[in-house]
Amino acid sequence: MASSFNNLPKLGKASVQIVRAEIGLFNARRCHYTCRVLTVKTPELLTKPDDVQITQCRTFFNPFEKAAELSPFKSNRRKEYSERRILGYTMDEMYRVVADVNEYKHFVPWCLSSNVVSQKPGHAKAKLEVGFEPLVERYTSTLTLAQPHLVKAVCTDGKLFNHLITVWRFSPGLPDNPRTCTLDFWISFEFRSALHSKLAYMFFDEVVKKMVKAFEKRAAVVYGETTIRVQEGG
Repeated sequence: MASSFNNLPKLGKASVQIVRAEIGLFNARRCHYTCRVLTVKTPELLTKPDDVQITQCRTFFNPFEKAAELSPFKSNRRKEYSERRILGYTMDEMYRVVADVNEYKHFVPWCLSSNVVSQKPGHAKAKLEVGFEPLVERYTSTLTLAQPHLVKAVCTDGKLFNHLITVWRFSPGLPDNPRTCTLDFWISFEFRSALHSKLAYMFFDEVVKKMVKAFEKRAAVVYGETTIRVQEGG
């Protein structure tokens, strides 16, 4: 390159410096372009394969996850029911019917077995079996008793239920009929199985109404006919 500049006698020193600077700039640009092609353009996909895989995975659609998000049983399978009735029996009569767990197997729908295993003032424990073959649930019910006002039952070790609470409250009934009482009934439960929860969601209200009616019929067997026609309280 130096000999080339020597063959240009007509160029002054300033012109030679300019030409050298331009050639140097050209060489620098060529080197920069070559380096960029070798170090940036090709190796990036070869040195970071994980980035490409992550981007591709995020584009897949999982229909099962989407169905789970839309499921009404995803976050809460709990079901609750409550009602109020005026009954033609005294508070004490209805309390005794509900608190007598040993007799449940004789009149409560789908109750196959019921036995009180321990009892002390205000509290009791009972073993129950409910359902129908082959689907039978065996569980322990812990009872809170306050005669003649309250019977509360809580399932403590069932395999079918995550949660089961039943509350019976009795208060005075019609002012002009002492042999009446007001029943406030409340039940809350949650199945472990989504399938059972779906079935309960469809039929739960009717099943519970049938069970409450069974206790009223039991009172009629033990204490005679009701003194009033059953009404829905306000």
